[in-house]
Amino acid sequence: MSGGPTKFGVRNPNAPAELDRLAFLIGEWRCDARFLGEDGSWQKFRAEWVGRFALDGYAIADEFRLLDTSGKLLVLGLNLRTYEPARKKWNMRWLQALEGSWTDLAPEEFGGVQFNGRSFSYVFREPMVRHAYTRATYTPDSESQFTWKGERSNDGTTWSEFMEIVAHREE
Repeated sequence: MSGGPTKFGVRNPNAPAELDRLAFLIGEWRCDARFLGEDGSWQKFRAEWVGRFALDGYAIADEFRLLDTSGKLLVLGLNLRTYEPARKKWNMRWLQALEGSWTDLAPEEFGGVQFNGRSFSYVFREPMVRHAYTRATYTPDSESQFTWKGERSNDGTTWSEFMEIVAHREE
């Protein structure tokens, strides 16, 4: 990698500078996750998140694993995030490793990736749970914490929160 290898890589100086907008994902994170159950109560889970610059610093790859309270693996996947300068658009895909399936996280039909200050969000068709669409919003709260908020919708216009992940940087 250009700039010398580090544990989590570095952005290639020839890669789009837009990658810096998502650089807060780089690192090792311990996560507190909560999911809204069908009975209306919040269920707590543990999660781990590890973000790296990948592909010689031209992309960001972040792994996510969600565990139940007994340590059983529930979700294991990889986000791959790149920026396409010619089209001025983000390309993001999720690989659900337990099923071997890919999901387009930022399809243009739903507006692609949207930035609001330091936060970014996108809408995608939901392949894993019972609702039709998920809107994911990432917010860097500080150098040592970010929040992922998941909202669900069946019509693409009315949204309600169903999941929240608070990620704390591992030292």
